[in-house]
Amino acid sequence: MQILMHAVDHSPDIPAFDDAVALARDGMQAVDRLISKSLESDVALVSQVSQYIVTSGGKRLRPLLVLLAARALGYDGEQHIRSAAIIEFIHTATLLHDDVVDSSARRRGKDTANTVFGNQASVLVGDFLYSRAFQMMVDMDSMRVMQILADATNTIAAGEVMQLMNVHDPDTSEEAYRQVIYRKTARLFEAGAQIAAVLANRDPGDEAAMITYGQNLGAAFQLIDDALDFNASAAELGKNLGDDLAEGKATLPLIYAMQNGSAEDKELIRNAIVEGGLGQLDKITTIIESTGALQYTAARAQEAADTAIAALSDVPDSDYKRALIAIADFSVQRRS
Repeated sequence: MQILMHAVDHSPDIPAFDDAVALARDGMQAVDRLISKSLESDVALVSQVSQYIVTSGGKRLRPLLVLLAARALGYDGEQHIRSAAIIEFIHTATLLHDDVVDSSARRRGKDTANTVFGNQASVLVGDFLYSRAFQMMVDMDSMRVMQILADATNTIAAGEVMQLMNVHDPDTSEEAYRQVIYRKTARLFEAGAQIAAVLANRDPGDEAAMITYGQNLGAAFQLIDDALDFNASAAELGKNLGDDLAEGKATLPLIYAMQNGSAEDKELIRNAIVEGGLGQLDKITTIIESTGALQYTAARAQEAADTAIAALSDVPDSDYKRALIAIADFSVQRRS
């Protein structure tokens, strides 16, 4: 059942996502070179695990956002390359730790690092990537950038704990769920967009607008991610379908289905969240579809994407601004 909403056609000149990626190709290649250089270690396992996770695919949306936003705001230096690499290191560290906490076996269509190398190596290499990110922040010699990234990293860690507290809790509210996705996902998007404004030396109003853009882009991305967990194939998603339910996470499709299903439906979903596992996945997927939970989740994602795009209204028109709009559109159209 196809439920993901198509974004509003804001302009016939808005490029496709692939065009946005192409626009930042040189910058992304520079980011990749810096990442490879920064992963070098005299401890072989550190380099091996780091390279495995960093080269495991993914859309690289966070570093892409930093590169495009900096250029859209008129920045013509090179520190956006380092900032983008730092953002990717922080994100990769969270993935390594997440997969251990969640006992995940697949990500991006490949075995997770903890499956290949073990939990201990994954946790410790995640720590290495965090510390390397902070070394790179120091090299930038910008206390403002360091403050933004330190605050973001702390918020992400708190979000991980908050999510852990909500696991197997069927009474998790939509507001509590939104707090988790802000802290775990949207906060790093927000930091990347904000850093672009700081590097470009923009005024507080422009910085606030970029914060709004990044935060809502991240929210839209995560909302669609949670919908796809019940509405995509494992091949499309790159991980096992129903992973969130198996881990006892009350995501928005489940929360909405419980609120709008029958008493019997609600009880079935509650028990599945409490117990974890996928024994009732087919029945629960049917309930999610029949209650309109996927459409509701997609609508909230579309609202977030539209808010992100609206935040760019005062950014001068350019290919880079149009690319930022394309990324927001892509966040609600994607199937993986």
